[in-house]
Amino acid sequence: MHAAIDKAKQEVYLEVYIFADDQTGRRIADALVRAAARGVKVCVVVDGFGSRYLAGTLLDMMAGQGVEILVFRPEVGQFRFHHRRLRRLHRKLAVIDGAVSFVGGINIIDDVNTPKQIPPRFDYAVRIEGPLLGDIYPVAMRMWRYLHWTHLRISESPSRLLPVVEPIGGVAAAFLIRDNVHHRRDIEEAYLKALATAQDEIIIANAYFLPGQRFRHALIDASARGVRVVLLLQGRVEYFLLHYATRALYGSLLIGGVHILEYQKSFLHAKVAVIDREWATVGSSNIDPFSLLLAREANVIIRDHAFAHTLRNSLRRAIMEGSVSVRSHWKERSLIDRMLSWMCYGITRLIMGLFGYAQD
Repeated sequence: MHAAIDKAKQEVYLEVYIFADDQTGRRIADALVRAAARGVKVCVVVDGFGSRYLAGTLLDMMAGQGVEILVFRPEVGQFRFHHRRLRRLHRKLAVIDGAVSFVGGINIIDDVNTPKQIPPRFDYAVRIEGPLLGDIYPVAMRMWRYLHWTHLRISESPSRLLPVVEPIGGVAAAFLIRDNVHHRRDIEEAYLKALATAQDEIIIANAYFLPGQRFRHALIDASARGVRVVLLLQGRVEYFLLHYATRALYGSLLIGGVHILEYQKSFLHAKVAVIDREWATVGSSNIDPFSLLLAREANVIIRDHAFAHTLRNSLRRAIMEGSVSVRSHWKERSLIDRMLSWMCYGITRLIMGLFGYAQD
């Protein structure tokens, strides 16, 4: 993405959940400033919660040098809590000159200098050219226009480029988003359809995994059909409540024949899947209430044997080199550990219920 920004001639559009003021953030910020100095229209959207510590530092530097910046749902008070605060811009999306796009789960943050782990975080993104820009570019521009309206801005909007949509390869792909209006279930439904038609193998790597009953039943039903179902999940405790709430689901999934592995090498941040060595997805959406019911997300669905083969091999290496199987020690858990898991699961369900976001 850094290289693509440095080659930009007309427009750079970037939206991201976390834009950190660290070595990586400053490197990308410098590239955006250089682009603006060349006369490129540079538009950046950051989430008001994920990038809440950025205000007044790197943002001011970029804004002072020609980068136009908008904040999605700015934080208005540290202790003020409302259900709308949970509706975040969680997708990670970039479009350069309407011709190249990046979609995935990677924030603008330095994951190398991270204490208590072997860096970097395990994550994925894809670089996209071709007809899919015809779907991605309008989504990006709608977000920019929406934020201009909500911020009462009258400054110039991004140039009206025509996305470059000529075929450039032979990969079949689709761009899916999740929002709170017209696309509330698109990503989840794409997963469920793929799970229901799986015939051989399902591999899902997901950082924050707390699916509803429909998703869990789809996994167990696939296993009952003879499909090998593998979940690569977060092994390190990053968010205490969600980590232990997830573990409350392990028992029924294991009984249903699902293989569960926890990634221990570093923090898992991936949101990807490969099914039947042909269907794959890469994006920002976790399989949890935050991503499936609240946040704005973006995933790419790919139907291509070569792409699926590459991603599957990467996941298999991660499983072999950095994960531990849950099944071997699951029955040996202490009573305290079991109680903690169910307590965290109950609290999570209660929170979602109180704010009207129950899962199927």
